Amino acid sequence: MIEIYAQQQYEDKFKSGFPLLMSSFIQYTPNTYKEGGFFKLFDTNNTFIAKGYLGKQNKGIGWILSWKEHETIDRNFFMNKLIVALNKRTQYFEDPDTTAFRIFNGEGDGIGGFTIDYFDEYYLFNWYSEGIYTFRDEIIDVFSQLVAYKGIYEKRRSDENGSYVEGKDFVMGEPADFPIMVKENGVKIAVDLEDGPMVGVFLDQREVRKKLRDYYAKNKTLLNTFSYTGVFSVFALMGGAKMTESVDLAKRSTSLTIEQMVINELDYDSQSIVVMDVFDYFNQAKEAGKRFDIVVLDPPSYARSKKNTFSAAKDYADLVGKALDLTEKDGMIIASTNHSGLKREKFWDMIEKGFESRGERALKIESFKLPKDFAIHNQLRESDYLKVFFVKRKK
Repeated sequence: MIEIYAQQQYEDKFKSGFPLLMSSFIQYTPNTYKEGGFFKLFDTNNTFIAKGYLGKQNKGIGWILSWKEHETIDRNFFMNKLIVALNKRTQYFEDPDTTAFRIFNGEGDGIGGFTIDYFDEYYLFNWYSEGIYTFRDEIIDVFSQLVAYKGIYEKRRSDENGSYVEGKDFVMGEPADFPIMVKENGVKIAVDLEDGPMVGVFLDQREVRKKLRDYYAKNKTLLNTFSYTGVFSVFALMGGAKMTESVDLAKRSTSLTIEQMVINELDYDSQSIVVMDVFDYFNQAKEAGKRFDIVVLDPPSYARSKKNTFSAAKDYADLVGKALDLTEKDGMIIASTNHSGLKREKFWDMIEKGFESRGERALKIESFKLPKDFAIHNQLRESDYLKVFFVKRKK
């Protein structure tokens, strides 16, 4: 276990419970670094602050696990954290209408660097650093003794940029016959846990999709940009939408969107699925005079195509302006970002600037954060990453 010393100006931050070890916050000595190695953190007076493990990812270089000097980080430590997290999700396990949710959310549940999702008796681990992956066997072994499961899968995103690492995703149990059908508030969703870095649905948008279906979709037309597998479109149709248009650059989005519609007994032939760069689509749709009652904007934090580059932190206002060009006068934009570095207030400012670019003023109708199964760490703002606003023109 190596000794690390906090920069004096960040001592109080660590002492108050900040869980992320950042190189700029410490007196960092590179030759002492080892992925998965344990550290003790001290202040400049050589007083113990906390202990944790080293693991480089896009957020930092390690995670604090305990502020108790004599607490042992071992099998029982991991087991206790997992038990507490599982007990907090009891209500989700008991809900027959929702069979896909998060059961362990990294630092929000006490161990930064990995997550676990539940998909109708199948579990998926996501590992975000080589450091946390060194504990992989012990964590999975403990976990497999705590739950009943059909199968366990994993995905490694353990380079410093969080990119997916190709490899065998199946871990143990009974291999699934993909896609498996899960439910979200009664709607069926096809999921594939072996299909690269993503599985077919983003679970953190569950409450947003339910609100769209239950309160806003009836008799409306919906444009779903960056549509991926078209799940927003499915929820709109299940809520009585007249028509949806789903737009995504990936060619496979067509078959995946059709699949989601078919399993919910929706007529996909009556819907529009467009394979195109979203920014090119905006230009063509504006020229064609297309208008929609609801426009969903849920882009990745960063996106790059042959002709366009998008950064949520820089370009979201422009995206909102382009969406307004395709929105009916009394229509609504669902503006969303998962950019952890973009503050909620700043994101709203960008939405307002997008409206102002078209001579309009933004009216906030509803807003959403992460659902409760995505536990956040109160001392780490970036862990509360999801920001969603339902917005209309102010009259």
